[in-house]
Amino acid sequence: MRGGEIPRHIGQYMLRTAILILSGNVATSALMLARNLVIARLIPVADYGVAATFAMVMAVIEMGSTLGLQQQIVQSKRGDDPAFQAALQGFQLLRGVIAAAALFVLAGPIADFLAISEAAPAYRWLALVPLLTAAQHFDIHRAQRRGHYRPMLLTGALPALAALIAIWPLSRLFDDWQVALWAILLHAALGVLVSHLMAERRYRLRLDRAEMRANLRFGAPLLANAALMYLVFQGDKIIVGRLAGMEALAVFAMGMTLTLTPTLIGAKSVQNLFLPKLSAAHGRADASAHRQLAGATFEGMFLTGSTLLLGTVLIGPLVVTALLGAKYASLLPLLIPFALTNALRAIKNGPSTVALSAGQTDNGFWGNLPRIAVLPLSYWALAQTGSVVPVIWLGVTGEAIGLGVALWRLSRVMALPQVGRAALTTALVLVAIPLITLAAPGTLLIWPIALLLIAAQLVALPHLRAYFGRPQIGTA
Repeated sequence: MRGGEIPRHIGQYMLRTAILILSGNVATSALMLARNLVIARLIPVADYGVAATFAMVMAVIEMGSTLGLQQQIVQSKRGDDPAFQAALQGFQLLRGVIAAAALFVLAGPIADFLAISEAAPAYRWLALVPLLTAAQHFDIHRAQRRGHYRPMLLTGALPALAALIAIWPLSRLFDDWQVALWAILLHAALGVLVSHLMAERRYRLRLDRAEMRANLRFGAPLLANAALMYLVFQGDKIIVGRLAGMEALAVFAMGMTLTLTPTLIGAKSVQNLFLPKLSAAHGRADASAHRQLAGATFEGMFLTGSTLLLGTVLIGPLVVTALLGAKYASLLPLLIPFALTNALRAIKNGPSTVALSAGQTDNGFWGNLPRIAVLPLSYWALAQTGSVVPVIWLGVTGEAIGLGVALWRLSRVMALPQVGRAALTTALVLVAIPLITLAAPGTLLIWPIALLLIAAQLVALPHLRAYFGRPQIGTA
């Protein structure tokens, strides 16, 4: 067998697995996006801004409980040990109780800070979400060790579908942000239920101080990165909500949602597919397998980023006009910079995923620092101009610098994969498409140019082709 090739039957299995993961993540994210779009269509813009603050509040709670417990049960050699799983589940539930209590106490101050004191009772109800989420059964993650992704995917998709269906009866009862509140609570409750229905083992809890200390050591860099991630995803929204009000926040949050959702679909699918294999290949005597998988991971993230940008240019305005209506017309000129921001974020997931498999858990932390560093500038720019446009372009700048930092950090623990052609075609997409679109908005030339760039991108992915069982052509 030639180097860079994989037996065809194995390649076909890998392709089916990749399609399953991608379709499951697409289904879950698409259902949640549909829920947000329907709610935005049904309630006033300012009320959708209030609903957007629910996601901001929940994100800070999730950030505070990020210690990589789900990753541990996939990655650790003890992941199949029932006692180890019980300890992880016990620690997870303990953190959920603490997070729920903290949100209940802080509900009033949070509402006052955002100048929406009427939403304080909603934040107290939201305290149930971290408690419910923490009670999920970890069997859905343990199954990934055997390449079984269906339990995890169904636990995401089925509650999202039920919450979407519930929007209609909820809208008959409420005509404001309460529709979003109760949909979120229903989603969380059903997520717990489905995870237990998908489980193979009896749900057990164990509080073990030694295990908790080990979990804290493992997760400390992830927790620090999660704090930065909160500022990355929510910092701009906090600034916009605080300075510009709920209507501006609604438009800003919708722009981020429309472009971030496909980013997360692609990036999560690539990470779910490659991280277990990268972790298994790391440390072997023959390092070529890990390098090839690292190259495929990078190329998968490149493809995610460029596809997002091209899709936003080609169909983004149609989506906004058809699904959200005239009340979100001010979002149209913001789509390109939003998409560019999240395309760079998707690409940055390449080095962070590979670094995690190599034991460098702080790569994401360092890669996010530049993004955080521009937040004071964003605050100043919005205060001076009253426009969110400089805020978004500052985000693009921060993501670009962060990508360079993440690559530098990864290079300190391993040689970077050879992905020169893929990187070049991706850079061409990220530079050419925004320039053409902004210079000649509405030009039909963008379609043939986009198709040409897509073709060039697909050709320049030798590691992905090799992974799925096709002969590797040339060198990267």
